[in-house]
Amino acid sequence: MSTTRSPSRAAAKGLGTGPNLARNAAGNRKQDPARNMTRIPGGTFRMGSAGFYPEERPVHRVSVDGFWIDTRPVTVEEFRRFVKATGYITVAQRLLDPAEYPDADPALLVPGSLVFHRTAGPVDLRDYRNWWAYVPGASWQHPDGPGSDCRGRERHPVTHVAYEDAESYAAWAGKELPTEAEWEYAARGGLDGAVYAWGDEFAPGGRLMANSWQGQFPWQNLVTDGYEGTSPVGSFPANGYGLQDMTGNVWEWTCDYFTPRHPAQAAAACCAPRNPRVSSPARSGISAGPGSHLPRRVIKGGSYLCAPNYCLRYRPAARQGEAIDSATCHLGFRCVIRDNSTATKHR
Repeated sequence: MSTTRSPSRAAAKGLGTGPNLARNAAGNRKQDPARNMTRIPGGTFRMGSAGFYPEERPVHRVSVDGFWIDTRPVTVEEFRRFVKATGYITVAQRLLDPAEYPDADPALLVPGSLVFHRTAGPVDLRDYRNWWAYVPGASWQHPDGPGSDCRGRERHPVTHVAYEDAESYAAWAGKELPTEAEWEYAARGGLDGAVYAWGDEFAPGGRLMANSWQGQFPWQNLVTDGYEGTSPVGSFPANGYGLQDMTGNVWEWTCDYFTPRHPAQAAAACCAPRNPRVSSPARSGISAGPGSHLPRRVIKGGSYLCAPNYCLRYRPAARQGEAIDSATCHLGFRCVIRDNSTATKHR
């Protein structure tokens, strides 16, 4: 099945196991829920899609309580303030312990992240190594690798953030990461069952509504939407809830572990699950290969690398499982505050 999913960090480096380098993000910040956040009323909706990829099935009714969600993805500038306040070091920037990788080439045990490289011509779409490369020194501060920086990208979504990085930022900000159900409900903008966040037509009136790939992936990018890589947040129309970049630009982490399929529809409308969350990693991994030991979390929304010939995932129902160690140039996040939130807020 065609996908723009990047390999796990372990897979990209040819590694099978890795160190647990979790660090606490001690910080000092109070988040005003009304600032750069949007209130989403609770409700019931049809989650998933029957017309695209198997992992989006079956369509089933789900109810969620009201919550606040970031109006747009966390930006480079916002993440920079977090790092400045806490001294946080992202997964992509951390040293790797050779003792944890006894069979690995020591030359590969360096901090880095996954960077997309456009190919010179058509390639085998079954092999992601044709366009993904593990680049030593790539990180949120150096998104294209050593020598690159974030100047001029302050309002772009922060990228090269692994799950732990997103979760640490959220905790520091007094927020949490959304569940898959919360994220999809918000992304639909009140259009229950629509294909896209804005309706059923990809480009209504010829207008492109999100930052995605135009042309033949991964070699021909026509840049019809004006952006070859990430775009500043808010560059495209908001959805019905006033949320920006819920489609395209960058994939976004959720807190749910990935499952190969959705649960079946409840027998009666009254019995639709409320605030569902997949909290067990038991079914989230892959069966074999480098990184098979790593749990995977659901990512949503597609990115600027999604193309009609390869990845039709710039839709609210679309979902993928991403290894928790993955940090890439097309993956970011946004946060939520739930009505019943117990997240600690700091000042």
